Amino acid sequence: MGSIILVRHGQANSSATDEAGYDRLSDLGRQQAMWLGEWMREQDMTFDRVLSGTLLRHRATAEAMGFPDAEADARLNEMDYLNLSRALQETLGVPAPGPDEFAAHIPQVLEAWNAAAIMGNETFESFEARVTSVIMEAAEPGVNVLCVTSGGVIGMAIRHLLGLDLARTAQMLLPIWNSSIHRMHVRPEATILAGFNAIPHLERADRVDARTHY
Repeated sequence: MGSIILVRHGQANSSATDEAGYDRLSDLGRQQAMWLGEWMREQDMTFDRVLSGTLLRHRATAEAMGFPDAEADARLNEMDYLNLSRALQETLGVPAPGPDEFAAHIPQVLEAWNAAAIMGNETFESFEARVTSVIMEAAEPGVNVLCVTSGGVIGMAIRHLLGLDLARTAQMLLPIWNSSIHRMHVRPEATILAGFNAIPHLERADRVDARTHY
């Protein structure tokens, strides 16, 4: 049996108003990634391949985890949510969300994007296709693959595995922690979801304040 481990990047610059400004780890985000790498080494986790999105926050997370030579794969890059959010406001008049408003906002973005009512740097179909392709290629029995990526990619990968509709996909995105682990078991007959949103490296009582969603 093989495995695919998806890891969301550490906390990024959550105060940013554009994609370029968001794309860097905070000091806490780097620490989260370091703790995750330490935990993996304590568990003797080894990987046949380590992949990373090409965004700065992906590369920095992989490096802080102890994988500076991770293979760069742009298919693991996040959807451009801030641009999609801006398009939703300009096209349909839906304002940008505050910190407590993402639960209602994410489904609206996904529905409008899927219907081609708004457009970012790529179509919804293109995003879904690239995420599906990297998961399918990584799903090789007997091979263990680590992918450092983003929450939207993780949600789309799980949508692919479980056949989720858009509403349930949006619900899947909301609780994903920074530096969380999502595990898939690769079996000859199918790839199955075996773990979601684990943060074992942050479960100590003295790391409660290090648990972040954004």
